[in-house]
Amino acid sequence: MKKILIFFSLIVFVAAIYSNAIRAVSLNDCENDPGNSVGDCINLLSGKVQELSTQKKTLSSQITQFDTQIKITQLRISDAQNTLTQLEKEIGVLGFRIGYVTDSIDKLQSLVKQRIVATYEQSYVSNVELIFSSENFSDAVLKMQYLKKVQENDKKVLNNLQETKSNYSNQKDEREQKQAAIEDQKSKLETLKTGLDKQKTEKQSFLEITKNDESRYQRLLAQAEAEQAIVFGGGSDVFMRDVKQGDSIGNIASHSASPGCSSGAHLHYEVHKNGSLDDPNNYLRSGANYQYSYPTSDFSVYGSINPHGDLPWPLNEPVTINQGFGSHSFAKTFYANGVHTGIDMDSSSTTVKAVKDGKLYGGSYNCANGKLYYSKITHSDGLTTWYLHMIPN
Repeated sequence: MKKILIFFSLIVFVAAIYSNAIRAVSLNDCENDPGNSVGDCINLLSGKVQELSTQKKTLSSQITQFDTQIKITQLRISDAQNTLTQLEKEIGVLGFRIGYVTDSIDKLQSLVKQRIVATYEQSYVSNVELIFSSENFSDAVLKMQYLKKVQENDKKVLNNLQETKSNYSNQKDEREQKQAAIEDQKSKLETLKTGLDKQKTEKQSFLEITKNDESRYQRLLAQAEAEQAIVFGGGSDVFMRDVKQGDSIGNIASHSASPGCSSGAHLHYEVHKNGSLDDPNNYLRSGANYQYSYPTSDFSVYGSINPHGDLPWPLNEPVTINQGFGSHSFAKTFYANGVHTGIDMDSSSTTVKAVKDGKLYGGSYNCANGKLYYSKITHSDGLTTWYLHMIPN
């Protein structure tokens, strides 16, 4: 019976340990009080972000992604701050110990050395004097043994003190390592705080872009998907004619012409070289007269441009830039792989011009509510220029 009780108790004990080991932290825990489960919460919330990225995109899911990513960064900041506080506490204690113990050891070493000298001086007392100063022979033997033990013990104490001093010298190295860790942690903390500010700004910009409206969000998403579908072979186009550089090839389409695939009247200009995406900044003429439709503070949201080529622009100058090429928060929200593959622009004139001699094609792509019209020009050097959201002529 006793063995059964012991066995049963062991099962209960193991089950309790196993239960604690597999107890998963919940989203509610992470939102309200992660406690010591910061690492588990970061993993849980990162998984949620990944899960959301594979679901059908909606305004609500995008806002949830922003909020979740912000929460992850806040947890990382909290974790970094706690680590920094602990390191500073440890280095403070370590510094006190090193100073106090080193000073104490030096004093103890001095005392022990003095005592060792004294006991060795005493050991030179003649055995006759030791015997005469003792009550009997046994007492004399005991005194001699005691003196020997004292000398041996003093040697051990001195050795231990020297070893302790050496260990605390090593702790000086540990203090330097902790100080370096503190500096690293401070740098990490600043980076995280900067990242958090950026994430909050991106969320606010997203809400302003979409105006917290699901239909507007879906329209922007449809535009991004249509643009990428067209330039990678999804459009339906036909050859129209040969064109020369500067020839008119059509006009920017009004929003009413393709409301399902456009956020407003503009030209999306894109460049491919030998079938692969290329940066339009490499081809458009530098020194052109252009401006942005948004402030410099929004460059991280919509991107910026850096034209340094020699081709003329497809619109009459001055040109207004609505979105730059590359990866920025708008692109990360709406475009596959987080990259806006062209430059969005408009002008006081809606006329679109060929930037180089080539063969002009006109086409369209079916959207949920109408069509997205476009042109492309293939050039003899393997270059293809794309002109989206325009009606070719």
